Amino acid sequence: MAGRFSGKTVVVTGSGKQKGLGQTILQRFADEGANCVVSDLAIDAEAEAVAEDLRSRGAQVATIACDVSQADQCQGLIDQAVARFGSVDIHVNNAGIGFMMKPFLDVDPADWAKVIGVNLSGAFYCSQAAARAMIAGGKGGRIINIASQAAKSAFPDLPAYVSSKHGMVGLTRAAALELGKHKITVNAVCPNHVTTGLGAQQNEYFSRLLGFATVEDYIADMHRKNPMGRPGLASDTAAACAWLASDDAFYVTGEALNVSGGEEMH
Repeated sequence: MAGRFSGKTVVVTGSGKQKGLGQTILQRFADEGANCVVSDLAIDAEAEAVAEDLRSRGAQVATIACDVSQADQCQGLIDQAVARFGSVDIHVNNAGIGFMMKPFLDVDPADWAKVIGVNLSGAFYCSQAAARAMIAGGKGGRIINIASQAAKSAFPDLPAYVSSKHGMVGLTRAAALELGKHKITVNAVCPNHVTTGLGAQQNEYFSRLLGFATVEDYIADMHRKNPMGRPGLASDTAAACAWLASDDAFYVTGEALNVSGGEEMH
């Protein structure tokens, strides 16, 4: 398939859920000609359905299981992707835990370790492995971290998540500083609320926490507060990823790009 990413390979972690953000990101790259690697904790029927959807768009697809909290599995993910397609040109750290919602005083060490292990340590392990492959390939590359508006603001009952996403911005900048000499850019995308499966869980939780009568009332309030009149869509984030991975964004690195409709200005 012709397209601006023709001949390039993109790996997206946490992409095995139908109608999830990872699938939408891969769809955008598939539509522009990339080889796609679907990766999630397990390659189950749902992940295979994501892969089939991408194949129907003309993409070459591999499915690779990976627990991103384990450094050896992250290295294995990248090694298998290179073995299958010859290179990893674009890596998107999308795997994350956002459903563990508890007040600050109720978060125990196991909760904290699980969220940090996936959201922050996982992004580090995968970025390190991807960067090694990109350096070996000699053509540079793009690493994109899916952060959140929680990377720049705090939210109640999400202390581990907020901390992990703030840390992801620091990781982005530290990696960008060192990897630029290899023609590898590292950037973060900071979406506002996106109602995927995870987002729906957050809608239920925060509508109760903030005293809204219904989830619909909570969502209507999000619409009202956003200058563009709606919360984010998965396609908004996917479009940002595609731009950051393109030649047009070669001189952009170490950035944490808000994709939020200007919500943070409210």
